[in-house]
Amino acid sequence: MAEIEFTRDEKAILVSKIQRYFDRELDQELGQFDTEFLLDFFAEQIGPYFYNQGLYDARALLESKLETITEGFYEIEKPTEFIK
Repeated sequence: MAEIEFTRDEKAILVSKIQRYFDRELDQELGQFDTEFLLDFFAEQIGPYFYNQGLYDARALLESKLETITEGFYEIEKPTEFIK
C-alpha cells in the first residue's frame, strides 16, 4: 500500500476539523504542530484500516456488478443443441 499523503490544502482542512473537534468535544485546544502530528499518526496507524475497508467494499461491489453482467449473458444466450 502506498503511503497516505494529503495535499497542503487537504491537510489544512483536516487539521482544522481535528482542532474544532478537540475544542468542541473535549474542550481542549490543539496547536498546529500537535494537530498535524496527530493527523500523521492517524494516517499512518489508522488509515490502512479505512483503506483496506474501502478496498473490500469496492471488491464486493465489483463482484456484484460482474455477477449481474454474467447473468445478463445467460439471459441473451440462444438455445442450441450444444450444452456448454
